[in-house]
Amino acid sequence: MNRTHRLFSFLAATMVALSFTGNSKACTNILVSKGASADGSTMISYAADSHVLFGELYHWPARQWPAGSKLKVYEWDSGKYLGEIDQVEYTYSVIGNMNENQVSIGETTYGGRHELRDTTAIMDYGSLIYIALQRAKTARHAIEIMTSLVEKYGYYSSGETFSIADPNEVWIMDLLGKGPENKGAVWVAVRIPDGYISAHANQARITTFPLNDKENCMYSKDVISFAREMGYFNSKNKDFSFADAYAPLDFGAVRFCEARVWSAFRHANASMDKYIDFIEGKSTERMPLYIQPDHKLTVADIKAMMRDHFEGTPLDMSKDVGAGPYNLPYRWRPLTWKVDSTEYFNERAIATQQTGFSFVAQMRNWLPDPIGGILWFGVDDAASSVYMPMYCGMTKVPHSLQVGNGDMLTYSPTSAFWVFNTVSNRAYTRYSDMIVDIKKVQSKLEKKFSDLIPAVDAAAKVLYDNNPKLAREYITDFSLEQAELTVDRWRELGNFLLVKYLDGNVHPEKNGVFDRNAHGYPAYPKHPGYSERFYRNIAKDTGDKLKMREYPPKGE
Repeated sequence: MNRTHRLFSFLAATMVALSFTGNSKACTNILVSKGASADGSTMISYAADSHVLFGELYHWPARQWPAGSKLKVYEWDSGKYLGEIDQVEYTYSVIGNMNENQVSIGETTYGGRHELRDTTAIMDYGSLIYIALQRAKTARHAIEIMTSLVEKYGYYSSGETFSIADPNEVWIMDLLGKGPENKGAVWVAVRIPDGYISAHANQARITTFPLNDKENCMYSKDVISFAREMGYFNSKNKDFSFADAYAPLDFGAVRFCEARVWSAFRHANASMDKYIDFIEGKSTERMPLYIQPDHKLTVADIKAMMRDHFEGTPLDMSKDVGAGPYNLPYRWRPLTWKVDSTEYFNERAIATQQTGFSFVAQMRNWLPDPIGGILWFGVDDAASSVYMPMYCGMTKVPHSLQVGNGDMLTYSPTSAFWVFNTVSNRAYTRYSDMIVDIKKVQSKLEKKFSDLIPAVDAAAKVLYDNNPKLAREYITDFSLEQAELTVDRWRELGNFLLVKYLDGNVHPEKNGVFDRNAHGYPAYPKHPGYSERFYRNIAKDTGDKLKMREYPPKGE
């Protein structure tokens, strides 16, 4: 995901701008239809991955706008002013990537054909997301808004895939500009059938699509004819593939992008192992756009997918020498590298160190919209973060997640982003040991949230039936409290890890209490050393240099 974000929070008559910068093509989305979920909710997930993206929770209050109002648009990737567009009469409240109508949107950037980038246009992909969220009543409405905006004002960014959902429907949309001489965009949107799931990860995924099924598929009128005009396609309309025409696969797209889709799918359906040859670049048999899971999926299942490092597969990042002595499932960038004249690469898993924020958006049609939508929101690396419940009807943002509480180059001890990064970056030095302690606290917190939600839903529903404003105050207080308690607990965890693993030692403890002798002095720490595999690698690399020898030497 390439991004610099300029966030607009509308307060009274003024618009306050804040920017963040990013430069990484690497996000992952998972889409779940009602019939594929355990409770009948719809879900989409999103990891906003960038080496310079600061994790925070955005908020636009609902607002009535005077007639003739204009909205200034700034590019996410640079903060560059692109122009202004007409404002609508009323905009909805938005928390993160979900609005008060439970409409949610995520994205991944795939680039596509470079010549189709229109640098004269106004609408970039980031602005499309958050403007649509402020205006949309349903997922279909959001698609209509986004495509109308690019048709009227042009599409500035490179190729993008969007996840667009409401409590009843889940859609995937591939979109790409038409170059500086052709205002607008070519696009296709497909509804994920009930009972199925989909995913995308920085590669266009819609290939062929139904040309006469307006209920389940929408597309720009020139999506095929423009491809013919540009020389990207010359066969029958029924055989037209959006992805093949506008974003052809190469090895990097398969291994770095489609592999993440495969890894998510394999958690839901065991038959996905048949695509391992495709993922390894040995076959051209593509995966389907969507699959039917072999079991109903829960929020916890989607969280687990977002924390995946290819564990238990041939791509497992914790198994080769690059994982170091403590099985670290991460590789520092660059993604590709050379030894002599041969180019190599690192795997790119769903969970990655450079995540700014991630979420699982859960939309539930059996509750009033402000209560039905929960944005399970976390900052930093999803594998070592906590997904906190943020109700879409809340009217404030927790202080620890507020825009302006620190930034990428400004440490703030009260910022959730910095608290979670303190823990994760500490864990990267001794991952296989520290992640065990992290998972214990992570699991306990997330289980507490899951246990609380039914009671909070019920209480909020009773309040909403009598006083919707009071209900929104209630869910706001709950979400704020859980966020701050989580950040406080994570700060304690960071201190605990520092003490337990100080100077490469492992101080013995039980339930977070460190052992002491009868006199109160610390029990002597353990020295578990490195794994046998790592010692063997050292011995192989150093030869006789580090071998213990007899002394004095024989013959002297």
